[in-house]
Formats: sequence, C-alpha cells, structure tokens
Amino acid sequence: MKKRLLSGMIGLLAAHPAFAMDLIETYEKALSYDSGIAAARASFEAQEAGTDVSRANLLPQINAFGEANYTDTETPNQDADYTTLAYGVRLTQPLFRAATWYGYDASKFRSEAARADYNLAQQQLILDVASAYFNVLRAADTLTTARATEAAIQRQYEQAQERFDVGLIAITEVYEARASYDDSKSQRIAAESDLDIAREQLARLTGEYTEELNNLRVNFPLSRPEPMDPTQWEMTALEQNWSIQSAMYQLNTSEANLKASKAGHYPTLDLNASYGKSEIDGLENGTAPVQQRSDGTTTEAVIGVTLNVPLYLGGGTQAGVRQQRSLVTVAEQSLETTRRDVRVNTRSLFRTVNTNIETASALEQTIISRRSALDATRAGYEVGTRNIVEVLDAERAYYVALRDYANSRYDYVINTLSLKQAAGTLSPQDLIDLNNWLSATAPGIEALANEEETIKDPTQ
Repeated sequence: MKKRLLSGMIGLLAAHPAFAMDLIETYEKALSYDSGIAAARASFEAQEAGTDVSRANLLPQINAFGEANYTDTETPNQDADYTTLAYGVRLTQPLFRAATWYGYDASKFRSEAARADYNLAQQQLILDVASAYFNVLRAADTLTTARATEAAIQRQYEQAQERFDVGLIAITEVYEARASYDDSKSQRIAAESDLDIAREQLARLTGEYTEELNNLRVNFPLSRPEPMDPTQWEMTALEQNWSIQSAMYQLNTSEANLKASKAGHYPTLDLNASYGKSEIDGLENGTAPVQQRSDGTTTEAVIGVTLNVPLYLGGGTQAGVRQQRSLVTVAEQSLETTRRDVRVNTRSLFRTVNTNIETASALEQTIISRRSALDATRAGYEVGTRNIVEVLDAERAYYVALRDYANSRYDYVINTLSLKQAAGTLSPQDLIDLNNWLSATAPGIEALANEEETIKDPTQ
C-alpha cells in the first residue's frame, strides 16, 4: 500500500516536545519558511482546482439571456417600426463529448502527479533539513579537530624551539615543526569558513542562524537496514517511490490526452432547453396588414438536441493525434529511465549504508590504534629514536581518525534517510526517531579531542 505523507504525518511533530535547536524544531521551522515546499503545495492545490474546472465542462450549463431590438421596416406592403424585448434562461447539457471526458481523465491524472510531486517535495525537505543539520555538526567537528591539531602542533613547535635553544636538536626540526604549525593554522581557518557556510545553508531552509545544535549521543546505534536484502528494498522502491509514481501519472495523462485527440473525430451530442418571453411594442402603429400586427407578450419553451459531426477541420485533428502519440512515447521512456535510476540508486544506497557501518566500526578501532601510535611516537621522540616529523605525522593521523569517525556516523545517518527516500518510505517519524538520539549534552568528537588537552606534556 502506498505510504502518503501530507499533513497527517506532520501532525506528529506538534506532539513531540521541542528542545532548543534540535532536529525536529529545525524541521518545523523549514516547513513554515522553505519556499520550495510552499511552491509544491501551491502547485498541487492549483492542479486540484484544474480538475474541478475540467469536470465543469461535463455538467449542465445554465445561462440567463436577454436582448432588445428596434426594427424599422418599409416595403410596398408594410411600413412599421417596433421594438422587441426577449429574455429567459437556457440550459445546455452535454450528452456525448468524448474529448471532454478524456480531458477530465487527464486532469485527474495530472492532479495525482502533482500529489506525488508534493509528497516527493516533503521527503526532499526532510532529507535537506537533516543533511544541512548534520553538515553543520560535521563542519563543527572538523573545526574542533582542526583547532586541536593546531594546538598540539603548536606545542610541538614550541618544544622544538626550546630544544634547539639548548642545543638538543638541529634547526631543521624547528623548521619542520613551524611548517606543520603554519599548515594546521591554515586548515583551521578553512574549517572556520566551512562552518560558517554550513550554517548559511541551514539558515536558507529555516530562516534563522543557529550557533548551537544538539549532537548525536556517543551510544547512537548504527543498525543494519531492515530487511537485509537489497532486492526487497528495490521492490519497495519500484512500488512506492514518489518519482516513479509521478512519472506513471504523467504517462497516464499523456495516454488520456491521446484519446482526447482521437475523439476529435467523434460527433458531439448536446441537450438544449430554454424558457423565455418576448415582448413586441409598436407594431400596430404601422401600415402593415392587420393580420401581421401584434402587440403583447409571448412565452416560449424549447427543448431539443444538437448533433455536430466533424467532417474536415483543416487536418488539425490528425496532427494533434500524431503529437500526442509522440508525447506518450516520451512519457513511457521517462518512466523507464526513472525506474532504472531508482533501482540503481536504491541498491547503491543499501550497500553504502552497510559500508558506513563497517567503516565506522573500523575507524573506532583506528582511533585507539592512532592514539597508541601517537603515545609511542612521543615516547620514542623523548629517547631519541623518533624525530619531530614522525611526531607531527602521528598527531595529524590521530585527529584525522577522530574526524573521519565522526563523519562516518553522519554519513550513515544521511545515507539511511536517503535509502528510505529512494524506497518511498521516508516520513517525519524518521526524524522524530532520530531526534531521540540527539542531546544538547552529547560530547561527540569534542570530548575525544579535549582529552588530548589533559595529557601531561611528556617533556616535563
């Protein structure tokens, strides 16, 4: 069964307690601010109104009419001038208009396509908000590691300078440490800029600039996709993906338009009925024969049917059929392309999510290994078996491992949401579930980086 989003799922957000700048609050701000979702909603509403317009062409048309005429006639047998006033109501009911019926079908399919596009826009907003939110956290973690790297290398540079001053090392090691320190400073400056840009991207969706965001807890679980079968994910995507649904309705629209074009050859049949009165004033004043003179009110009721049979319309009907037949082919190929893209994207995302889990597990162990290597390298430097370059490389490797581990968790979150979007199952509930793993007190990568600051200087 197709899973629809719309306001029903969004209503779940109102019942969820909002914390300062958590993921749900960010999404709620985007719902009311983002112009893309507003445009998709307006397009859907406009198409629904268009369906009502098409249906109106199949319903009775009732019009009031009225006319006034002055006639002045001069002939050998008649000399008269008079006024005529007529008024009443006229009803027209289409009995058989195949083109109008098929046009109405096409408008209903267009409405369903617009609904699918609107649901796709809602899913895309969920993904955009989550991506922008975690990209800010990603950039903040990168800046944290950049600052910690800069501070650590600065200490190494200062220690190298002190050792050179007392004649323990050569000046080349000081130069190496200074070059590494300058490089770490430039990376920190770039990380600060990247964080500002990430915040700008989030503000584009919410309309507000945010300094602090809740982060993932340390114990956030990286669970395997369920079910653990890419073929099942692919089948779900082919049935529920909103891009495919929209393309299918576009094809149905084109087929209905083709039938409407072919119906241009068919006759039309309408029921007509009218009721009215006419008043003639002044005819008796002329020289017309008495039997032709009249004055007063006439009541008239008419009912009948009108048949129109198109014989030749300049070749427009045949050209319209050829045009619509080509548009059907376009829609068929577009649908097939969309299905292929969704199939490949779904299977790729399934594998990517599993890779993210394995990568995060490996990087978690890498952090421990890099830390042990850093401690051993520092100890070796103290006894003269390692040089300053090896220490600096170990410093960088350790902080790179910290950063990569944090990024692997963010990649897992974004790719998991992308997989659900590809399958057509992404909903605000996924954000609510994810938000439960966010906390303003979650230390994230900062705790690991700050741990480095508490280590006693090995030279002391």
